[in-house]
Order: sequence, then structure tokens, then C-alpha cells
Amino acid sequence: MNLLYKYGWDSYFEEKRNGCEQYADLNIGRVISVQGYMYHLFSMHGDIEAELSGRLLYAAEPEQIPAIGDWVYYIKYEPKGYIVDILPRKNALTRKLPGKTSARQLMAANVDGALIVQGPDREFNLMRLDRYLVQIIASGIQPTIILNKTDLAGNTSFYKQEINRLGRDCSVFFCSTVTGSGIQEVLNDVLMPQHTYIMVGSSGVGKSSLINSFLNTQSRSVNELSHTTGKGKHTTTTRDLFMLTNGSLLIDTPGMREFGIALDDEQAAFGGLFPLIDRMAEECRYSNCLHVNEENCAVKKALETGELDAATYQSYIKLIKEQKRFTIQADEKKRMGKRFGKMVREVKRFKDMNG
Repeated sequence: MNLLYKYGWDSYFEEKRNGCEQYADLNIGRVISVQGYMYHLFSMHGDIEAELSGRLLYAAEPEQIPAIGDWVYYIKYEPKGYIVDILPRKNALTRKLPGKTSARQLMAANVDGALIVQGPDREFNLMRLDRYLVQIIASGIQPTIILNKTDLAGNTSFYKQEINRLGRDCSVFFCSTVTGSGIQEVLNDVLMPQHTYIMVGSSGVGKSSLINSFLNTQSRSVNELSHTTGKGKHTTTTRDLFMLTNGSLLIDTPGMREFGIALDDEQAAFGGLFPLIDRMAEECRYSNCLHVNEENCAVKKALETGELDAATYQSYIKLIKEQKRFTIQADEKKRMGKRFGKMVREVKRFKDMNG
């Protein structure tokens, strides 16, 4: 198992494996890339290609299908393997799929930290940053903010002040893949050996360039800036897990134009999602205050006096409303599923009774 520890295996997964006698004789691998129906695993046998078993392929719910970062049980049949199940996850990073659907997209599993990348230009968006932070923190993942392309920035202190408006205790690093500034600091201070990190951000913020700087290679394709927009062109189309030179593990992701809030009930109830609002809410008259129209609301009072930034408050309200819509849609989907299941059972019962 020593080789697996290099790829993030630890006592948590060891305990889960020892408690599962059903798969005691099966091989263990970690998903490091998914390309179509083919899964690439790292295992004690080295890198191996694997496919999903029929049960996973046709019967599993979408979030039960292996994702980047998952540890899986597989059967080895030369030259490929067949994945039969997933080890219990420590956590999972999801987002709401774009559009009106209530479905969630599983981005990665078993992640220790997230690098949120933005640029000091039109790609810098404080409210989008807050959206990333809420979903990541609720998933039990430690966030780090990276402001890339600082060679294009004038005064970086402006962006630091903007981020401070959110009132979050989160490390911020300023990097440039052109000058090399900040790269080593991230490697030394954030990315720990045998820990797994995911890099997220919009298209064109330079995620691929950052990974190449961390790897000191050109493993990720990087396009030149668009002459019309000045933005980097989107190049990453798959999620892949890399081992960096310092032994840490990094998952790259395609650029995302939308990152919808998609918290389950347990995540939504998790404290600390809005620390600035939470601190002020301690002085509210009602413990269940929604901070909208309630009497003697300390949050609203702070907004009126200017103690609370208006943009931060609007971000809070928008994300809370978005989460409520997602919850309502998800609950309706569950009800429809139960209603359909009941109808199927009634049809089967009718057929049985009438031969």
C-alpha cells in the first residue's frame, strides 16, 4: 500500500477497505483521468485503463458513478480493468448544472484543498469568487485564492482590499506565469505532498499555465490570447489528476462560465458559509432572522450604517435565494420520482391480478 499513499491513500480509506469484506480480494485504484467511457487509474500495478461494470454503468445514480479523485475497487482483466464499486468518499465538490435543471454535477472527490483562480482584469469578479467559496467551504474543502496574471495588474493592493470585503479568512496569492512570481510560494505554502487539490476558475484565467509552471513542463495545452477579447482561449476539456514535483496532487478542470450553488441539506446547515453575516447576526432580535425585512435585524442595520458592504449583502441574498430554488427543485424531483415509482408498482400489481 505504500505506493498508494503517494496518491492520497490514508488511514480513512484503509479503515473503509478493511470494513468491506465483500471486496477484500479486489484491487484498489484511484481515478486520475476520465475520457469518455474509459477510466484511467493509478494502482499498485501502475497506470491502468478500466471500464465501468454493468451495475455502475446502467443502474447507478449519476453521483454514484466514479469521478476524478475517487478510490475504486476493480477487477484486473488483461489488458484492462473493470470498476465494480467506489470506496466511501471523504467529500465531493459539486455544482448545479447550467440551466434550469436541479441536477448536480460531480466535479471531483476526496479533495483536501481548492485553488480558486481569477485574473486582475475583466476576469476578476468578487461575487463569482464568493459563489466559489460558499460551495467549496460547504463541501469541507479548504479554499485558497490565486490572482493570476499579476504582470498585467497595476496595483495588486486594490484586489486584496476587494477580497477583504468578503470578510473571509482565506489565503490570497498573487502569481504570474510570465515572471514566475508567486509560483514557488504556492508550492511551498499551500500544496502539501500526498494531499489532493482542485483548481477551478473561468475560461482564460490561466489555469493551464499555472499547472505547467507547477510541473515545470508544457503538459497542458495553452493557447495564445485572443486578439479580439484579450482573454486566454479555453484549452482544457477534461479533468485530470497530476502529481506535482513536490509530491502534491492537483486536479485541473475545464473553465466554467457558470458555477451554480447546489448544497444538500447537511451542507446548507453548515456554519461559517457567510462569516461576516453570521457575526453580525448574533445581535439580531430573532435567532431565525433571515436578514431581509425582520424587525431589529442587526445585519440590515449594519447595511444602513455602511458597516456591511452592500455588494457583500447582495451576494448573500442572491446565493441564499439560489440555494432555496435548488432545494425546491430537488424536492420536487424526489416527489415525482416517488410518484412514478408508486405508479409502476400499481401497474405491476394490476398485471399480476389479471394474469
